[in-house]
Amino acid sequence: MRLTILGSGTNVHPTRAAAGYLVRTDRIFLMDFGPRTLMNLIKTGVDRHRITHILFSHFHADHFADFIPFFFDAVYHAKHVGRRSDLTIIGPRGTKRLFGVVLKTFPGFETAPFRTTIREVTDRSFRIGQTRILAHTVAHSPRLHCLGYRVCYGKKTLVYSGDAMYCAGLLALCRNADMAVLDCSFPETRPGAGHMHAGDCGRVAQEAGVKRLILSHFYPIAEHYDVERQAGRRFDGRITVGRDLMTVRL
Repeated sequence: MRLTILGSGTNVHPTRAAAGYLVRTDRIFLMDFGPRTLMNLIKTGVDRHRITHILFSHFHADHFADFIPFFFDAVYHAKHVGRRSDLTIIGPRGTKRLFGVVLKTFPGFETAPFRTTIREVTDRSFRIGQTRILAHTVAHSPRLHCLGYRVCYGKKTLVYSGDAMYCAGLLALCRNADMAVLDCSFPETRPGAGHMHAGDCGRVAQEAGVKRLILSHFYPIAEHYDVERQAGRRFDGRITVGRDLMTVRL
C-alpha cells in the first residue's frame, strides 16, 4: 500500500494544497479532494481516469472542492478522448443530497458517458477490490456527519482522521494502526475549535498504539511552531510532518 499526500494544508494556505490523499493498493482511490489537490494528482503521474472511488470525510469546501474540475475533466475525457472507468463516490450522511445537486446542476455532468454511483456509509466496513475499509464517525462539527477511514490491505493498516477532535471514535479507528494521518490543524500553544492540535495528535497515537504518526492538515499558524516536537511529548513512536506530494509505502 502506498499513500501520497496531495494536500497537507487547508483551504487558503500559501504553500500547501488543501486536504487530499491518493491511496494505491490493488485499486487507486482518493480520500478527500480539496482545492489545488487536482494539480498535485496530475504531478504524481497517476492516470486520474483509472480512479474508481473517491471517499469523502465531510463536506467543508477544503475537503471536496476539486471534485468539480475533476469531474468536468472526466466527462470531457470520456466523450472526446477515451474510455473512463465508472466512478463511485462514498461519504457520510448528506453525500447523496449534495452530489445529486452537483450532478444535476453543472452543465454536462448528467450526461457523463460512465456510471456514477453515490453511497453513504456510517460506522461500517466495505471493500474496494481486495482493500477493506472501515468508516467511523468522528467529532468535528456539530452540524455535519464527519468520518474517518481505516484502510486495510494485506497486513498493513492506514488510518485517515479527516477533520477531527480527540474523541473515542478516533481512538477506536486508530487502534494498533501501522500509520495514522491525523488532523494537526494547530500548534499545541495556539489551539482552535473543531480540530486537534499537535499535542492531541500525539496523545491519540500513543493511546491507540499507532506505529507511525503523520501530521497533516496544517493551518498557516502551525508553520511557525515545532509541531513534531509538540506531538513527540505525547507519543514515543515515529513522527513525520506531512508535505504535499510526499509518498509513504506501508
